[in-house]
Amino acid sequence: MDIGLSIFATDYAIRIDELAREAEARGFESLWVPEHTHIPTSRATPFPAGGELPKHYWHTYDPFVSLMAAAAATEKLKVGTGICLVIERDTITTAKAVASLDALSGGRFLFGVGGGWNREEMENHGTTYSTRFKRLEEQVMAMKEIWTQDEPEYHGSYVDFDPLWSWPKPVSTPHSPVYLGGGTGYTRQRVVDFCEGWLPIGFSQRAIIDGLADLDRRAEEAGRPRDTINVSVFGVRPEREAIEGYAERGVNRVILALPSEDRDAVLALLDKYAALL
Repeated sequence: MDIGLSIFATDYAIRIDELAREAEARGFESLWVPEHTHIPTSRATPFPAGGELPKHYWHTYDPFVSLMAAAAATEKLKVGTGICLVIERDTITTAKAVASLDALSGGRFLFGVGGGWNREEMENHGTTYSTRFKRLEEQVMAMKEIWTQDEPEYHGSYVDFDPLWSWPKPVSTPHSPVYLGGGTGYTRQRVVDFCEGWLPIGFSQRAIIDGLADLDRRAEEAGRPRDTINVSVFGVRPEREAIEGYAERGVNRVILALPSEDRDAVLALLDKYAALL
């Protein structure tokens, strides 16, 4: 099982390129960053975790820019979005960004996607909350056409374009793996239908274990080999017992969270996490 890291890469935290070098030097497999283009000041949508929304939510760098910096500073470290809010992005330009990062990193990009939770944020981008997952599905399917076809086209309710040319193509075969974030049965069905990985948050190991059984059942019903679906659990407790528990149940990757803090604070925690390797 692989062990990765995640951080809100912000303008006041440790530089992402330095963190990437230090993570690779300590033997971590991957580094993941989330995305929020902005946070509306109305704060009408409650923070799902409760309480006040932490300021790092509106101080994040663009994920593709920060991950390119991380990839350029390393040789083997994989870089991932955890998650990219594709429902707030143009499909064709996002496909270009993914392919560019994948190609320039030598195939080290992991494309985590999700539907998001902040209604006002996505509405600023013209996305309706109630239909965001249908939009996401069409966007992912359309991007896969762009990544794998010489003259792709796609015609859906939310994404619609005639044949086009778009290079570079990802160097990953057949494209960067797509991981879908979320913990519901609906999420797991979408994973089986059109993704390469499931990316739940590990608030509860029991919920993840139950989710794995549900994922197994859905994959079997769809006739899809279960080993074609990578399971990477976000926010796992940095404790050996928790990590080993996931490993015993066939989880492919656990991802440990780092705070959006300065160099000294983050590197001290990184050394602590490295002992778990």
